[in-house]
Amino acid sequence: MISPETIALVKERTDLVALIGESVRLTRRGHSFTGLCPFHKEKTPSFHVNPNRGFYHCFGCKETGSAIDFVMKLEGRTFAEAVRALAERAGIEVEESLTELERREAHAARKSKDDLYAVNHLAATFFEHSLRGGPSGGPHPLARYAHEELKRRGLPLGNGEAVDPISDALQAFRIGYAPFGWDALATYLRQQGVSPVLAERVGLLVPRSSGSGHYDRFRHRLMFAVTDVMGRVIAFSGRALPDPSPAELSSLGITGPAPQGDGAPAKYINSPESPIYTKGEHLFGLYQARQAIRQRGEAILVEGNFDVVALHARGIGHAIAPLGTAFTPGQAKLIKRFAPAVVLLFDGDAAGKKATRAARVPCREAGLGARVATLPAGVDPDDLARERGAESVLKLVNGATNLLQHLINEELDIDRFKTATLTEQHARARAVAELLRTESDPDLRLMASTYADQLASKLLINGQPMSDLAHLTRMLVSATSQTPTRPLRCSESTESYERARSRERTKEIGLEMLGSLLDFPELLHDPDAEAVLECLEGEVALAVAAARQNFTFEMGLAASEFLAQVPAPIHSFAAGRLVSPVFEAASTAKATLLENSQKLSRQALARQKAAVMSQLQKSTVDPDAENALLRELFQRRAGGLGLP
Repeated sequence: MISPETIALVKERTDLVALIGESVRLTRRGHSFTGLCPFHKEKTPSFHVNPNRGFYHCFGCKETGSAIDFVMKLEGRTFAEAVRALAERAGIEVEESLTELERREAHAARKSKDDLYAVNHLAATFFEHSLRGGPSGGPHPLARYAHEELKRRGLPLGNGEAVDPISDALQAFRIGYAPFGWDALATYLRQQGVSPVLAERVGLLVPRSSGSGHYDRFRHRLMFAVTDVMGRVIAFSGRALPDPSPAELSSLGITGPAPQGDGAPAKYINSPESPIYTKGEHLFGLYQARQAIRQRGEAILVEGNFDVVALHARGIGHAIAPLGTAFTPGQAKLIKRFAPAVVLLFDGDAAGKKATRAARVPCREAGLGARVATLPAGVDPDDLARERGAESVLKLVNGATNLLQHLINEELDIDRFKTATLTEQHARARAVAELLRTESDPDLRLMASTYADQLASKLLINGQPMSDLAHLTRMLVSATSQTPTRPLRCSESTESYERARSRERTKEIGLEMLGSLLDFPELLHDPDAEAVLECLEGEVALAVAAARQNFTFEMGLAASEFLAQVPAPIHSFAAGRLVSPVFEAASTAKATLLENSQKLSRQALARQKAAVMSQLQKSTVDPDAENALLRELFQRRAGGLGLP
């Protein structure tokens, strides 16, 4: 664990304006700097950076945090990774609160992983040079099969002299070629002084079943490097290529086939899991797409690696893929770190439809909004982009429908429904009801229920309108909702509204008082201010208590620590006020604080009066008791206003 002293030193020595200014154009505005938010798309700057308090806040998307948070969000790093990166930037030695034994073990574990990253990096470089040529010579003689596959996909490699989007994409994804034969990579790694055991741990080499030694896992394949969100190569995916003829092999002096196992080779071979790669926790192309995803506010999820590369090469830079596995909750949460929504652009075949249905659970668990773009039958995103251009893909994406609505439409599609058996029709109706029952968002459930009823009204079962399905849908939805209560009488409704409005105004006044304190935290120890803060309650009172805990005259208010303790409902207000203060002078802030405390007192007296009057209206007591209540009310009011 990194020591608190190191974390504090990193925050103190990091120039927040310089750090954020590397990716955001900042302009000074009063005490803070403003610019276009890097975390969502906007035209008017709402992103504020306050160097004095060491944190940023966006009034648009509500993102807020310190330099560490900024690196975590922008680059997708963990907390520890962000601290280490900033420490290295500032020349700070990272100290860890560990025993000597724990420190040695942690260092050894990091070194072990770094060695595995290094082996993968070497392999990626080897595959790239085998495809394009490198310092030691030209491309591998059989790399033309990889060149032809790329050309067939509309992604010609080019001559390396002119820069174009396709060449940029192929380089960004580190596309390469695994040579034909048993041990081309094994020989290269041995020449580089790399232990075959390390290469075996990341799945690059496979131990021979008989005798000693290793052979290459990837042979005569077009290679895709898989990177994590920090750009480190963690795995590979290799696509099969047509086999060269025996005559060609003989002319090149290559003996023996590249063994791929019994029967036809698998279309794709992927790296097995390793200490640096876990299936279902990474997404192909996320490192390359992360900035575009953040700017657009959504990702496009496609099925294959080629789909991702093809879309990026044609300017659609927010496409990613789930690495040949079913879309998982871990992958959905990974996307959520960069954007709140995803568009599913899976193939239109049975497998694609199954993947679309299965994506609902991961998206719900991650709180990730999901829409579905429907591809024409027999067409994948790569085909569409190559044959009709990027505009056709974007048109589909822009017209994507909500995932729940799409699934309902799949079940109640009029053409498929009328050709189904009665049993199948009932199964479809039950499936729609189950979709609605399991939807946790009440607003979305209501809209989807209305949509299902609209579709159902166009369908027939045994010649009868589908009123049964609509009725079933409504009954199941209502069963998951709370039982309605009786309508309020007019007087009750008016009283309820007044109470709600009073509570809302009390909260507004409390926030105004909190704002005064955040502009000038030293007021927390002003005798006049301290005396009136006792009237605060609820979330605002908790925020004031947090401010007291994290303020000293020497260091000021520790913004990050304070915000970590602020209740969620008012967190955005507190962050916004800290980064962009309202008052220029402490005297003005104090006067406003005291004025608002008087407003709170009057609000409290008004509530007390309302309570007494309500009690009098319901009272069956004698006149003396009523007079006693009135005298109590007068005494409270006199005390609140300072009367004798």
